[in-house]
Amino acid sequence: MTTTLRPTEPLQRSADGALSRRFQVCVNSRPVGAVHLSTHPDFGPAVARIDDLRVEETDRGRGRGAVAALAAEEVARGWGCRRIEIRVPAEAAAALRLAHALGYVHRNRGMEKPLGTAAPRLPHGSRARPMTEAEFGPWRRRGVVEYAREWIDRGVPEEEAWAKSRRDDQLPRGVATEDMLFSVLEHEGSRVGTLWMSFAGDKAFVFDVQTDEPFRGRGHGRTLMLLAEAQSIAAGKPVIGLNVFEGNTPAERLYDSLGYVPVGYSLYKQLL
Repeated sequence: MTTTLRPTEPLQRSADGALSRRFQVCVNSRPVGAVHLSTHPDFGPAVARIDDLRVEETDRGRGRGAVAALAAEEVARGWGCRRIEIRVPAEAAAALRLAHALGYVHRNRGMEKPLGTAAPRLPHGSRARPMTEAEFGPWRRRGVVEYAREWIDRGVPEEEAWAKSRRDDQLPRGVATEDMLFSVLEHEGSRVGTLWMSFAGDKAFVFDVQTDEPFRGRGHGRTLMLLAEAQSIAAGKPVIGLNVFEGNTPAERLYDSLGYVPVGYSLYKQLL
């Protein structure tokens, strides 16, 4: 039996050069699933993304998904892409195993935690205050550099990583940017860390949490996360989310201990 991809629409090309196309997964011309392939909205036309790959339940376990993924990679090569990425929901264990078997590398995972109605209290001696305009500039410049380095360390070319870092850092009104909150954590009068939160939509999101280097290893990271939960509850958000890069073991352990659970995994593969 032969598994192939059959286009179900013309190649979609947007004004900025982005590409997208949907396919049926077919076995001897019989449809058994679907694939949606596009170029990446953040990294541009050199990077493809498998937005959706599904095989009908009755046809699973026969290698259809693997062949469809490999066929999607060939299409991406034809588009001139050098890398391909995929996002796998946490509950899709079989899809995650398949991605690893095909050579995809885990880059980061999204995590979430449902919140109650009672805000956690910060430890004795710890207090939060708004970030000042004077603090915002140096903090922002450091963040752009560190965020770009995180992507570079995980296989993203430097030019793409810097472009993404600048693009993701769009804060037109500084500390007054709508739906954002920038805080400084102090402990016994000394600044020990910073927190950047977003409250857009029906969830809160931790964009950046950072303990200042001289104060690391003293539990302030946990305090910052308690602050994030307290701010989320105060904003009326029932769920808090975050992203953690693969290999950041201290952060992963902290989030696990606080009750965050994975909701999705982002993986990538270089196309030779």
